[in-house]
Parts: sequence; structure tokens; C-alpha cells
Amino acid sequence: MNRMAGVWIDHKKAVIVSASEGHVTTQTLESEVAAHPHFGGQQDGGGEKTYEERHRQSLERYYDEVIDHLGEPEALLIFGPGEAKRELKERLGRSGTPSQFVVEIESADQLTDPQIVAKVKAHYSETRRGDAR
Repeated sequence: MNRMAGVWIDHKKAVIVSASEGHVTTQTLESEVAAHPHFGGQQDGGGEKTYEERHRQSLERYYDEVIDHLGEPEALLIFGPGEAKRELKERLGRSGTPSQFVVEIESADQLTDPQIVAKVKAHYSETRRGDAR
């Protein structure tokens, strides 16, 4: 069975769309990653460094949760407005997840869930049309 997946992601939430043979499902995962404040010259013995490490670990746990929900698609489209899409792709590469599937990245603004589903469907219908040529 051909299963395609798409993930719209930022640091606050991920919307995972799975599509196979006319059946589409969506899952939304909320991040527990706190906002990332910018430290302004604090000299408190590593407070910023400690915070940065905790923030990085929170992001890694979030990306691992997204990866767990993906399963093993044949192809994966990762899209969203910020750096989270690239960070997720890097985490996928380090996670030990089978990398036989194709991973594509695109920039995208904030989208509603129906817009996310429509984008994933359109992406894979265009991909199939290109393969048929």
C-alpha cells in the first residue's frame, strides 16, 4: 500500500496528514516547548546555557513524538513557516528511522487544517502526474 504523509510544523504544533488509496487521516500534536526568549547579556553563571540545553532537549522530544506518529510512509512532505521543518528533517536523519522514503521540504505560512490537508493532497497528485510523464 502506498502511504504518503505530510507534516505542517512549527515549534508550537504539528499537523500530520497521512494519505493512502483515497483515505486521509490527520493528527495534531501540541508542543510542550516553551517560547524561546532572547537573553540580554545576563552573567549569571550559565543560566542562558542551561536554558538553551533544556530548550534543545524539549525540541528533540517534540520531534521524536512527531516521528513516532509518522510511521513509515513511502514519501514525506515537511512544510511550515519557520526552522522547525528543517530541524525535523535533521532529527529524522539522526533518529535511526528507516530513510528509504523520500523527504521533501517546503516553506509555508500559517494554514488551517483543511488547507494543510489540501496542500498535501495537491502535492502528491502533482507528484503522481509528474511520474506518469
